[in-house]
Amino acid sequence: MFYYIKGTLVHMGDDFAAIDCGGVCYKLNISGTTYSALASKLGAVAKLYTHLNVREDVFELYGFATEEEQDLFKLLIGVSGVGPKAACAVLTGLSPEQLVSAVNAADARAISRAQGIGLKTAQKIILELGGKISKFGVPAPEGASTPVSGGAADADAMDALMVLGYRRDEAMGALKGLPASLSLEEKIGEALKRLSKI
Repeated sequence: MFYYIKGTLVHMGDDFAAIDCGGVCYKLNISGTTYSALASKLGAVAKLYTHLNVREDVFELYGFATEEEQDLFKLLIGVSGVGPKAACAVLTGLSPEQLVSAVNAADARAISRAQGIGLKTAQKIILELGGKISKFGVPAPEGASTPVSGGAADADAMDALMVLGYRRDEAMGALKGLPASLSLEEKIGEALKRLSKI
């Protein structure tokens, strides 16, 4: 609906910014990353890229200092179990560059440090965004595993394999490329077959 809003930054809170555009003041929810970018602009002209979140009778406008952060926010809310507030929490705990690096490195612990984000949700973020963030131009660290992409079932399967004593990189390698149509039990079974051949 809105691509960006540009006007005078008249007020800021920890998680929102108010921008006056020709006499109409818009309140936008923001992440810590955007807060930092706006901190020196109070009373000056500011521009925020936007996302309108609509649920039932609630309309919430989110603002981002850069298009990159806006794009990452949209990817995050596409992950099962991650809503707009959780996505903002991730982008408060990590800059866009840090988030991309964490996903590329399959570093669930770095992502789980965000408020309200558990390790399992962080693993889902890695699994579901692994193949979608290359356009952000942050290369995967040398030797990093390529995340698998199969949603919650792969996150559960990876947890199960790690409980059985396999390392994270072994579990991810064994799950990589398995058909998304397989059930959790089938994924674990196929992964164990692959691991038995190593």
